[in-house]
Amino acid sequence: MSRVFVKRDRIVHASPNEVYSILADYKNKRPLMLTPNFQAYMVEKGGKGAGTVVRYTLHAANRVRPYRLTIEEAVPGKVLRERDSNSSLVTTWTVAPKQDGQQTLVRIATEWEGSKGIGGFFERTFAPLGLSRIYDTMLDLLGRIVSAQESERSSNVEEDSTPSERAGVFFLILGIVLAVAFGLSYLQKQSRR
Repeated sequence: MSRVFVKRDRIVHASPNEVYSILADYKNKRPLMLTPNFQAYMVEKGGKGAGTVVRYTLHAANRVRPYRLTIEEAVPGKVLRERDSNSSLVTTWTVAPKQDGQQTLVRIATEWEGSKGIGGFFERTFAPLGLSRIYDTMLDLLGRIVSAQESERSSNVEEDSTPSERAGVFFLILGIVLAVAFGLSYLQKQSRR
């Protein structure tokens, strides 16, 4: 038998801590990253980080296969490892800071023992192609989750301003408008003389 290996990388515009917290949230955030290939996704135990157990059926390349993954935090805050209890499949998610921690390099890598014979040849040839497409979509969805959270934070900052802060901004703008109006009026009077 030979190992089959699939790896995809993506830069995400968020801090490693933020990205890792999304990846480690198997109950609320991770389902938002799943493509239609993942069916009957369910959290059996836990929901965040190490000790979580998830189950799903993966439909890919005309194959249907059930998985039951136990999550390990190989390096807390940086590396999540998902081990299938029914096969040799191991998926590792790694986050690394980029641009002084303003961005994150996210890597997903999966490996397993391939089948023997002609079936193994086709598995080694085509499974990585299909899984790469699925992982690219998942990483796109992760980017959208990060963007949505950023938009939500921005709107919450605007909503968090108090009435007195909003009144202060209003009076500041009003003062500027009045000053410009009086200035223009003064200049017009001076130009008539």
